[in-house]
Amino acid sequence: MAALLSTPRPHSVGAEPVEACVYLDVGPSTSSGRTEVFIPCEFRVKWAASDWEREQAHSLRRAVFCVEQGVFLGDDRDSIDAHAQSIVAVSCVGGAPDEVVGTVRIHEESPGRWWGSRLAVHAAFRHHGRIGATLIRLAVSSAHARGCRTFLAHVQSQNVPMFERLHWAALQAETLHGRPHHLMQANLAQYPPCTTPDNGFVTRSTGARV
Repeated sequence: MAALLSTPRPHSVGAEPVEACVYLDVGPSTSSGRTEVFIPCEFRVKWAASDWEREQAHSLRRAVFCVEQGVFLGDDRDSIDAHAQSIVAVSCVGGAPDEVVGTVRIHEESPGRWWGSRLAVHAAFRHHGRIGATLIRLAVSSAHARGCRTFLAHVQSQNVPMFERLHWAALQAETLHGRPHHLMQANLAQYPPCTTPDNGFVTRSTGARV
């Protein structure tokens, strides 16, 4: 394809609540034999509304698409960014927003025809809280609320099975940026309209202390 507070929390999406926050074992330390990295329990997925959310979303996109994957050289921004709506997943600590750990963007190409693109999740958070799936859910559901009749995305081929589990259909194979992709379409019947994208959804980490 192609952010999230003290306001009342919408229902959790795609994950069961957990009692404790998550720590990742990333290597030995001098005192305990390992180093623990804090992983927040809760992530709010919503339309980006502030400058810091948009800036961190673009930084994350560069880290994933330019540095990690090497799809683009230097920067992945294009003309679509001028009119696209950015969506972010923000980690929350003590109920307050902390940092952007996932992002996607959506735009309306023509009346009723929407696209998602630049779906990216920070490497440290890809197995916590169904962040990617919740970004996709808000992307399609918020477009649906704004008159979307067709929602499409160019999906890297290795991610096709995940999208199929989320009720997307592959329309055709294609090559973009020298890499195999599939043109895919969301089943809008599986994505009820979301009329409150500024609040969005909350998802919670499924992990535990390791």
